[in-house]
Amino acid sequence: MPQPARVAGPQDAPDDALHGVPQDALHGGPQDAFHGRPQDGLHGGPQDAFQGAPPLAREWQAPFAVDVRLALSVHRRGPRDPAFRVSADGAVWRTSRTPDGPGTLRVTAAAAGPAGLTGGDGRGAAVTVVSATAWGPGAAWLLDALPGLLGAQDDPAAFAPAHPLLRDLARRHGGPRVGRSGRVLEALVPAVLEQKVVTQEAYRAWRLLLLRFGDPAPGPAPAGLRVFPPPQAWLRIPSWEWHLAGVEAVRARTIAAAARAASRVEEILAMTAADADRRLQALPGIGPWTSAHVRQRACGDADAVAVGDYNLPAAVGWALAGRATDDAGMLDLLAPYAGHRYRVTRLVELSGLRPPRRGPRLAPRDYRAF
Repeated sequence: MPQPARVAGPQDAPDDALHGVPQDALHGGPQDAFHGRPQDGLHGGPQDAFQGAPPLAREWQAPFAVDVRLALSVHRRGPRDPAFRVSADGAVWRTSRTPDGPGTLRVTAAAAGPAGLTGGDGRGAAVTVVSATAWGPGAAWLLDALPGLLGAQDDPAAFAPAHPLLRDLARRHGGPRVGRSGRVLEALVPAVLEQKVVTQEAYRAWRLLLLRFGDPAPGPAPAGLRVFPPPQAWLRIPSWEWHLAGVEAVRARTIAAAARAASRVEEILAMTAADADRRLQALPGIGPWTSAHVRQRACGDADAVAVGDYNLPAAVGWALAGRATDDAGMLDLLAPYAGHRYRVTRLVELSGLRPPRRGPRLAPRDYRAF
């Protein structure tokens, strides 16, 4: 289902110990160092050594129903995402730069038990056999992280929706479970690209930057698949490349600051939700909207609410109360579901319910023409 045009939340992060990165260091060195270099030579070592390596495989019997495409779709940034692909046979391909290096993951699933769900928490659902194959130096890491990516570490048992719409959606989608990618910077960069622009603009920037600076995906991946660049590569992107991708200086500086603090940013995976939120918002240009989107995807935080979203409050209000509302009204409606508020907003998104449009969609802009 296509996403509506969206303007993301405010960049209202407070300054603190992580702030103060000099702006003149944005690109991490001479700008001409990367100009004109081929994509597969950007990151300090050829990937050819891994292209011919045998793949690793895993079969995991999930004790709950898994819709692989639905579970992984939250990590897809548009229909032409260079890091995500659904092939003609229904397999989901996804790339990642793991702590062990780049990797490509191919995932399929088949039901292995009685169909149907018996409750809003997904318990009693048919088990699912998930088959995965991975290539590259990050292959083992990706296979180890697969259950968490599909929601094995999430527990929707305490989610007891009172609203009939939520009860029905929970039965249909098994909760839904909230997975975690375990890769924070990979969730943060596209979230920053989505700040205060319509979705199409952000998707275009993500696609162009990965095609230009990402590594080719290891293994027999679909043509055009790329791996997220390492932190140092984001630091060395020259200003004109940001401009060609349609990203203005504010978002470019935010991404560069996050890349410099990459090791500290990745530490939020072991933190409480409150501490993770504080760590993220300590970065310049990161506010509550961006923090929530990162924690939803990287940490599997089922309670992270994207306050400041352009469309979400109206959608939640319309679905749960029959009227469009603002952030404060949305939080009031979500209060009974503390601990599961992102789960509720995800169900609302899946419902497709939206208030009637009162005007035309926001038109994408092209900064490259400025």
